[in-house]
Amino acid sequence: MLWWLLAVPFPVLAADFTLQDLQGKTHRLADYRGKWVLVNFWATWCPPCLSEIPELISLHEAHKERDLVVIGIAMDSGSAKVVGEFAKKRGISYPVISGDSRVGAQIGTVEVLPTSYLYAPDGELVSRQAGEVTRESVEIYIKNKKLN
Repeated sequence: MLWWLLAVPFPVLAADFTLQDLQGKTHRLADYRGKWVLVNFWATWCPPCLSEIPELISLHEAHKERDLVVIGIAMDSGSAKVVGEFAKKRGISYPVISGDSRVGAQIGTVEVLPTSYLYAPDGELVSRQAGEVTRESVEIYIKNKKLN
């Protein structure tokens, strides 16, 4: 994926979002100042979403203690319990939030799944990707942003 081709044309400082994950923990963009934040909208019934989950797990695990976190937004119409069981079976180690219109109002619209939003360490929205991402594509994008 060529993330830099889909970069937000005019990076903007994002409004702080407040989201509660399936375990009841609250996540705010401001809590992650100093780290890149990848917010990934997905669903259990979406084949491209499912194929990128291992990539997102790998990305999150490799960087969570240092410089990047992944937050998943499950856009399933089913219960949070079903999504939680699914996430556990798939070994998803990053926070998962049950998505709804309130989440979309805080982060942005999603027309296709998967869609990912990437925030820089200062909270600036720097990229939005409709379609799958890989660990490598995100790492290359971040490396290129650091060089500029």
